[in-house]
Amino acid sequence: MNSPGINLFTNTFLRYLLFPLALLYWGIIFWRNLFYTVGFFVSHKLPCQVVSIGNISLGGTGKTPAVIYLTKLLQSKGNTVAIISRGYGRKTTGTVLVTNGKILNQTWQNVGDEPYLMAHQLPGVPIIVDENRYRGGVYLIQHFVPDVIILDDAFQHRQLERNLDVVLINAQDSVNDNKLIPFGRLREPWFHLRRAHLIFWTKTNLAAPSAALKSRANKLPVPNFTSTMETESVLIGLKDNLPLDKVKGATSIAVSAVGDPLGFDRTLTQGGLKVVAHIRFPDHHEYSASDIKRLLQKMNAVHAKYIITTEKDLLKFATLKDAQDLSIYGLVIRFTPSLGGENALLRLLANSKS
Repeated sequence: MNSPGINLFTNTFLRYLLFPLALLYWGIIFWRNLFYTVGFFVSHKLPCQVVSIGNISLGGTGKTPAVIYLTKLLQSKGNTVAIISRGYGRKTTGTVLVTNGKILNQTWQNVGDEPYLMAHQLPGVPIIVDENRYRGGVYLIQHFVPDVIILDDAFQHRQLERNLDVVLINAQDSVNDNKLIPFGRLREPWFHLRRAHLIFWTKTNLAAPSAALKSRANKLPVPNFTSTMETESVLIGLKDNLPLDKVKGATSIAVSAVGDPLGFDRTLTQGGLKVVAHIRFPDHHEYSASDIKRLLQKMNAVHAKYIITTEKDLLKFATLKDAQDLSIYGLVIRFTPSLGGENALLRLLANSKS
């Protein structure tokens, strides 16, 4: 076992070693944003409302449930909606149609696991993936003429103008998390949140925002509100669905490949599930036959009846022949803003039309 002194030396050495990299990264972010602000880099405008759901940290804030929530909210107000995502981790490039709202004929590997999930959750909504958001927006305008385009994970992508920038912050984050990478999880400095129109603290049902971060947010000229990630009362399976209450008393193991595994742990605990082990994979992991074998071995070792996973991961398991006989079920998570937050969002959306 390493002594505390050795660990301290190693951490300090790594900080010095990584400092030039952090300085270079900060410089790139600073000048890029400045060039957009002064108009040296051109932002393009589309003939419809454009709303971005993004963050300033490395994943795990709940963007996908928030995009699904916003899409349904806009539809309830009579708007036609389309979605653009980068399609992180996909095996394709360029503009790829995930769904026209009726037909989904793509694999998740070709479009990314999160757009694939959104396509299952949002029938009737055209979804494309494109690393060039403006090009993707032009495609949607030409083929579907939506009233509103939602940009998934686009706070840093300033090539396309937007009417509204909504930024999510994970309420579980610590002050140490909120340092620029590689020292922390921030993709750009905290003060860049001034570009946002609205901030939501997510997963406040799992943890309250730290007093230090809350104080920072309150100093910004941007309203901030709370939101929760609630679990639905039914677990979805590969062959059938189960009421959550039926699973609570049974021994289960969890498996996930998400950006916030701690949040998933806390969700399982809050749901009253009897989870004895959590097998974690990197975010966006592509499961294999050897992973299935590992899960079965773990189930047998702890005498577990069920495997509990995320809805995103369940869709990936559904494409594997070896997984078809697994007793695996996915938790469906719902983004729910505070009443004040939803009213503020609706007000900003209405004002941005003018």
